[in-house]
Amino acid sequence: MTEEIQRPRVGCGAAVLDDQGRLLLVKRVKNPEADHWGVPGGKLDWGEAAKTCAERETEEELGIRVTASRVLAVTDMVADDYHWVAITYAVESFEGEPVIQEVHAIHEWGWFPLDALPSPMTLGALDAVAALKTA
Repeated sequence: MTEEIQRPRVGCGAAVLDDQGRLLLVKRVKNPEADHWGVPGGKLDWGEAAKTCAERETEEELGIRVTASRVLAVTDMVADDYHWVAITYAVESFEGEPVIQEVHAIHEWGWFPLDALPSPMTLGALDAVAALKTA
C-alpha cells in the first residue's frame, strides 16, 4: 500500500475595492476556515499562474471579471489537518455585479468598509486588509 504524501496547497484570492473603498468579501462554506469571511478566490490549478487563478476563481465564484495587479499578502495557514499558502492580489479594476455562482463554496457576499469588517475573517483576508490599510 502506498502512503499518501502530504503537500501544501496554494490558494489565490482577489482583494476587490469598490469606488467607495469598500472590500468585497464572501462567507466560505468549506474548510479550512468555513463560515469565515474572506476575499473571493480558490485553489491554484496545476500549470496556472497565481494571478490568473485569482482572476478565474473570482469570476467562477461571483461572476465578476477582475484584473489583478500586485501581491498584497502571502499567508501561511498551517495546522494539524491542513497546510495552505494563500496569495492575495490587489485588484486594479473589475466589471460586473457580484452574484453567487458557486453555492457549494459561498454562503453570502457583501461590500464592507475597511473600518467595519465582519467577523470572523480568514487569515488571508486579515493580512490583505492590513496591507490595504498601510498602502
